[in-house]
Amino acid sequence: MILEAVLEVASRWSEPAALSFEFQVSSSRFQVGTAPNLKLETRSFVMDSLTYLQLLRRNRSFRRLWWGQVISELGNWFNFLAGLGLVRMISGGDAGATTIMLLARLIPFTLFLPLAGAVVDRWSRRMVMIATDFARVAVAMSFLLVRGPGDLWIAYVCTALLSLFGTFFEAAKSAATPNITGERDLLAGNALMFSSRFLLMSLGAALGGWTAAHVGYRAAFIVNAVSFFGSALSVWLIPEEETKESAPAAGVAEAAPKPSYWSDIREGWTYIVGHAPVAAILAINVIWASGGGAGNLIYDRLGGIVFAGQRGVSGDSAVAALYFAGGLGLFIGMMIARRVGHHFEFLGKTHVLIGWGLLLQGFLFALMGVMSNLWLACLFLFLGRIVLGAEFGVQDTLLMRLVPDRLRGRVITTDRASEFLTWSLSTTIAGWSLRGITPRTLTIISGLLSSVSGVVWLVLFASGRVRLPKKFNSARS
Repeated sequence: MILEAVLEVASRWSEPAALSFEFQVSSSRFQVGTAPNLKLETRSFVMDSLTYLQLLRRNRSFRRLWWGQVISELGNWFNFLAGLGLVRMISGGDAGATTIMLLARLIPFTLFLPLAGAVVDRWSRRMVMIATDFARVAVAMSFLLVRGPGDLWIAYVCTALLSLFGTFFEAAKSAATPNITGERDLLAGNALMFSSRFLLMSLGAALGGWTAAHVGYRAAFIVNAVSFFGSALSVWLIPEEETKESAPAAGVAEAAPKPSYWSDIREGWTYIVGHAPVAAILAINVIWASGGGAGNLIYDRLGGIVFAGQRGVSGDSAVAALYFAGGLGLFIGMMIARRVGHHFEFLGKTHVLIGWGLLLQGFLFALMGVMSNLWLACLFLFLGRIVLGAEFGVQDTLLMRLVPDRLRGRVITTDRASEFLTWSLSTTIAGWSLRGITPRTLTIISGLLSSVSGVVWLVLFASGRVRLPKKFNSARS
């Protein structure tokens, strides 16, 4: 199979053979049940961490969760490109209609992610994923009702509903992943989840663009519906107890009434404010989204308008090419995140990787706006997304490791909600700005704005206002 072959190559490349040096581990988290001054025996930094392929082969529950994502994500990209293409065709290429479509996708994430985090911290994460998958089957099929300008509202509503149900699914999946992988394999598992998503972004964009251009949009919507059904079946096979830490023993704590959802959400915010590294991660994601949030609109405008017709390439194909380049770059970046992340953590320089990665990816994205043709634009987008993928893989895993399980769903979804709120505002402003500037100018501005997040992160650490816990600074442990 293509995915397994790619993962086999990536697993071999990402083996941390270069990190065969050893060091003493004496962090208190490794000393439960031992004398306070007892040091563990010398061990390799990451040699006991599974490779991507080993993780899939040995961890059955992770494999099932991963397969569910593979199936649904491939269908998702069929739907996304077909939906954009359908709206562009029916509206006559109106930028306002495209902006509404993108906002319909973003706003539900922004509004409901905090609630979704509280829900998945309280209820069965497995059942949340299954229920939302089945709901999305019906919604995906409803796109078939869109036939003319008077039906555009159906496309907007269906997009918003897919986003709403997807919000709860993603919250449950993100909160469950650390429990299924364990801390040792969390970076590998998290990187594999995201890298697969971005590989599927490339494949889905290519196949979805081809399907839209040669078969029609209806086929893409049907594929999307079937994919959600397959995802639900895969998640159903995961044991309930592996998606969450064991509940406390029956007693007084269990008999106490549960707090309100608002109290749960507020507890998550309180934790964020009181923990500087967590707050810093959320802050730079918001700053990044102020520029990076316009990405989907930029792909649609550059591909569907600016590069459409060059060398006989259709608008749908040009948009698909940009998504393919971006997705492939993110996939490669995520696949190298495990090796790069372990290396920088050993050196005690994880914060350096994150800061400079954000800075560089923004400059590369901005350069895409001055390229004369589609293929050069794809090249710079590809390079920038490699950097962003590696940075994000390390950064997102760092966030998961910093936050305790009982709060993880709320903190992660607050991060996503803040980012998507900024993303929505960025998309709105970008759509409005196209009345006065060109898509190329918007691309340059977007890239430079997103790079500011790297500057802020580096300044916070250089000034000493933010520091990572000692366990993330192996060179100094």
